[in-house]
Amino acid sequence: MNAKLKIGIIGAGNIGAALTRHFTRLGHEVAVANSRGPQTLTDLGQETGAKPVTVAEAARGRDLVVVTIPQGKIPDLPPGLFKKADGVAVIDTGNYYPRQRDGKIEGIEDGLAESRWVEQQLGHPVIKVFNNIYAERLAKLGKPAGARGRLALPVAGDDPKAKATVMRLVSDIGFDAVDAGGLDESWRQQPGTPVYTADLDAAGVRKALKQATPDRKPAWRATAKSPGTFEAPA
Repeated sequence: MNAKLKIGIIGAGNIGAALTRHFTRLGHEVAVANSRGPQTLTDLGQETGAKPVTVAEAARGRDLVVVTIPQGKIPDLPPGLFKKADGVAVIDTGNYYPRQRDGKIEGIEDGLAESRWVEQQLGHPVIKVFNNIYAERLAKLGKPAGARGRLALPVAGDDPKAKATVMRLVSDIGFDAVDAGGLDESWRQQPGTPVYTADLDAAGVRKALKQATPDRKPAWRATAKSPGTFEAPA
């Protein structure tokens, strides 16, 4: 059995809530935060045993922190949130949705991988994972190791120790973890690539990552009218 971790989750939307349920089920000590304050997370805390906290508290004294908020809101996080977080693994689950939600982010539009931009904003290395699967499937489709039809998730990042920790967690919650290379290769799992929302096994994920091309398709670039909504992208 893997050691129990102190995990902070920043963002309690669909992905954040699914991970809160997975990690508490495994016995990890989970603290969860959102932008509206801990008083809005009472139900999730009572259901899972996770502790509702502030954003600053979610990042303090943890072994691992998950940042799962809209890409455009990353710069709004408290300054220096990870200043004293040496050795802490930080997961970025986010995607850049310029026409639907985030508006134009210059660095990404100019060619930075989405998670490299996030890393720059946070001032701390990140591991990219959980971005290419729908939250409902992340919540419900996990299977034991070796099970037929087990889905796989790509994991990209530069820190071997942090990546190994994250890949173990991915496996523990029911998915095969596929090493997707360094963070500069994480564009291979961004929206519009073959692996995005494709629900593939490990072999399928590896093949899809190789098939990805670096050019960002127009559907995933901002326009002069961005952002619109997911129902009506602009």
